[in-house]
Amino acid sequence: MNNTDISKAMKIKLENTLPPYPKFVEGIRRAPKREMKLNRREIELALKNALRYVPEELHEELAPEFLEELLTHGHIYGYRFRPEGRIYGKPIDEYKGKCLEGKAFQVMIDNNLDFETALYPYELVTYGETGSVCQNWMQYRLIKKYLENLTHENTLVVESGHPLGLFKSRPEAPRVIMTNGLMVGMFDNQEDFNRANALGVANYGQMTAGGWMYIGPQGIVHGTYNTILIAGRMKLGVPQDGDLRGKLFVSSGLGGMSGAQPKAVEIANGVGIFAEVDFSRIETRHKQGWVSEITDSPKKAFQTAREFLKKKESISIAYHGNIVDLLEYAVKEKIHIDLLSDQTSCHAVYEGGYCPQGLTFEERTEMLANNREKFIELVNKSLRKHFDAIKSLVEQGSYFFDYGNSFMKAVFDAGVKEISKNGKDTYEGFIFPSYVEDILGPELFDYGYGPFRWVCLSGKEEDLIKTDK
Repeated sequence: MNNTDISKAMKIKLENTLPPYPKFVEGIRRAPKREMKLNRREIELALKNALRYVPEELHEELAPEFLEELLTHGHIYGYRFRPEGRIYGKPIDEYKGKCLEGKAFQVMIDNNLDFETALYPYELVTYGETGSVCQNWMQYRLIKKYLENLTHENTLVVESGHPLGLFKSRPEAPRVIMTNGLMVGMFDNQEDFNRANALGVANYGQMTAGGWMYIGPQGIVHGTYNTILIAGRMKLGVPQDGDLRGKLFVSSGLGGMSGAQPKAVEIANGVGIFAEVDFSRIETRHKQGWVSEITDSPKKAFQTAREFLKKKESISIAYHGNIVDLLEYAVKEKIHIDLLSDQTSCHAVYEGGYCPQGLTFEERTEMLANNREKFIELVNKSLRKHFDAIKSLVEQGSYFFDYGNSFMKAVFDAGVKEISKNGKDTYEGFIFPSYVEDILGPELFDYGYGPFRWVCLSGKEEDLIKTDK
């Protein structure tokens, strides 16, 4: 059975009229060009994979457009099929559907793609540099159609953004079953995943992007707060009933997950400095009240931190610049940092998740598109210097922990073998602890303790107040 046979059998499908090509709103972040190393035959396959979602009579017109997207962006997003105007999580009553769950999923999907929420909304990326709701806007439209037809008698199956269809089930069964980015055996590596993503058959959903349940930094602030507070109690001698008063936490990232760090350190009554190269993310967090002050000077950042540490008052400071510059300044000036971590997107270290020292955010995006080999070289060099700075600070008394962002693996891959315990491979782990094995695991997760999240689907302020109580 080929794509044409499947298309003919489909009852739920896209309309056979082309929507107008969208006008892109200025000032909205756009994804950098993704790695695309497909040969001619694979490019043809990528086009077939994208065209299968639209009626056959539109293929001739769309094929050149999709090819241009693939060559320009490294992926076929089907921009033409993005609905006009703002996408956001509307009150549930404004959605079509045959069951509450079908409408609720639509609220969550649209919330993930809101200009004020998503990292790269036009490319369907919610957070974490590559964490996507689905792979293209044709999938988005089809998923919405399936959800509108979902009942308590069936289940929607979604595979890496591809809606496989509605299957007969029972009222007590899940309404949606989904997988994202499953790569099997010998193909479970970055190169093969990038190829599968370019072909349009694999989606990296992170946890809550492809899972349709992203709620921004509020979803992780509880865990981040617990992590740094417990680290203070376990490693810095803070009493069990004490907080981080007079303690300094330094890290990087003010994105979807990392953006919780400033608020968490303030709740814990500590002082935090957080490096971020993308000023638009700093602006967002500052506007939302998740970070207190902004500076582009390492000297000013540590000066302000010192003042608040002395007063034993809390403050969070966004440093607009590279984390390596910030840490090297601390090493040079012999500044003591109590807690040290990193939340750059090192799971996508060569895809733009880590901005190398010496490049601005804009230069990073340009180099990714035009000189990827040079970009990788600079990333590796920067990671090595990043490690050297952390090592020096740890020798001066800092406690460094990995925050589950693949930072230590990225450093190892950059050529720093000494970050591995055995000095030759990663099978025995790394010299620095991960926050799960060293902090949250023994104190919280091992007991089944964790955060609970809910969503106010009605969109009414009075209902939100009730749920908070």
